[in-house]
Amino acid sequence: MRYCKKPVAVEAVRWFKNGDHPDDGKETFTDDDGTHLYGGKVVRRYRHPEHSGLSMCDQCGVKMHYHGWLDTLEGGQVVCPGDWIITVEGEMCLCKPRVFDAMYEPMEVDDNG
Repeated sequence: MRYCKKPVAVEAVRWFKNGDHPDDGKETFTDDDGTHLYGGKVVRRYRHPEHSGLSMCDQCGVKMHYHGWLDTLEGGQVVCPGDWIITVEGEMCLCKPRVFDAMYEPMEVDDNG
């Protein structure tokens, strides 16, 4: 049996760096290296005790220092620069750009949402 995905409107934000999600907050701190954003409220900075921030991501080839972390019902996911954060009925999930482009297209929204 085959199925077709039901049309569902989603909110989506493309993430490239810490602070990109509009609900992340913009609080900063200053250290010897300059001013930086604190970890986001939605997408936090990726940190793992067993992985150096200088190691390369297996999925995108970018240093792990430039990645984020999204808490999900399944435990959480690494967010690569360029990934989409989708909100459906209050739940947030990650979507890779090629999948997002294949499944979603912009829709016009009137003043009533």
